[in-house]
Amino acid sequence: MGRAQGHKVAHATLKGPSVVKELVIGLALGLAAGGLWKMHHWNEQRKTRAFYDLLERGEISVVAAEE
Repeated sequence: MGRAQGHKVAHATLKGPSVVKELVIGLALGLAAGGLWKMHHWNEQRKTRAFYDLLERGEISVVAAEE
């Protein structure tokens, strides 16, 4: 009898993964990664826009200065 009870207790703790919990975790991780990617993209876009603004105003040049 002791063996059967031990087996039942072990069986009760080994539940399968919760589908809803996995979906929520996956969604949260996906949104977090997507948010980080968008922040990175916006930062790169800002740098590029600033570079072309300076280039257009003539404050910088892409041609090497002649010595």
